[in-house]
Amino acid sequence: MKKLFIALFLIAVSVLNAQQSVPKITSTNTEHNFGEILEGQVVSHTYEIMNTGTADLKIDKIQASCGCTAAQPAKKLLKPGEKTTIKVEFDSSNRMGFQQKYVYVFSNDPDMPQLRLSFSALIVERITNPTGKFPKMKLEKNQIDFGTIEEGTIKLAKINFQNVGSSTLEITDIKTTCDCTAALLSSKKVGPGESGTLRIELDTTDRSGKLTRTILLVTNDPTEPRHVITLFANIEKKK
Repeated sequence: MKKLFIALFLIAVSVLNAQQSVPKITSTNTEHNFGEILEGQVVSHTYEIMNTGTADLKIDKIQASCGCTAAQPAKKLLKPGEKTTIKVEFDSSNRMGFQQKYVYVFSNDPDMPQLRLSFSALIVERITNPTGKFPKMKLEKNQIDFGTIEEGTIKLAKINFQNVGSSTLEITDIKTTCDCTAALLSSKKVGPGESGTLRIELDTTDRSGKLTRTILLVTNDPTEPRHVITLFANIEKKK
C-alpha cells in the first residue's frame, strides 16, 4: 500500500511539473532604429530570439509587414535557454519620410503566442543627376561591431573617409543618437582626392544588453548628403 501511494504521488508530481513547464519567447531588443537612410537603400538588422521558459519553444511562422522581408530563423525548435536569430531586410525604394514596420513571430508560448518586432527609419531623397563639379564622400565602412564588452568600458574606433569628388567636401553636422557616443572629425573640409578620419568613442557606463546606436554625417555631397554609421555592442554587467 505504501509503495502504491509513493508511485501515485510521483505520478501526480510529474503531471504537475509537466503542466507548469511552459515555453517563453523573449528578445533582448524588439525595436531597432536605422536612423536616416537614402531612398532606394536596402538595410538589414538581425534580432535575437531566446527561450527563457521551461519547455521547448516552437516557432511556427514569421510574418512581415509590407516593404520588408524576414528570413526564417536558423532554428525553429528551441530548448530552454537556447537562442536563434531572425534577419530582417527593408527596401526603401519608392518610399519617403518616416517609416515604421513590424515583424511578427508566432510560437507556442501560451502567454505571448505572437511576438512583435519593429524597426523604423527616416528616408530622405537621393539626388541622382547632379551637374557640374561636386564633392563625393566615400566611407571606409558604415558599421562597427564592438562585440561583447563589460559595462563601464570605453571603446574607441576609427573610420577613414575620402573625397572622391571634384570639389571641396564639407561636413556640416554630426548627430549621434545618445550621449554615450562621441564623434570627432580630423577636418570638416576635405579637398578633392584628400582623406580624413572620424574617431568614435562609445561609453558603456550604466548600460547593459544589446546596444545599437547611429552617427549621422551631414555633408554637401549632392548625391548622398547624409551618411549613417551604425554601432553595435553587447554590454555585460560587471561581475
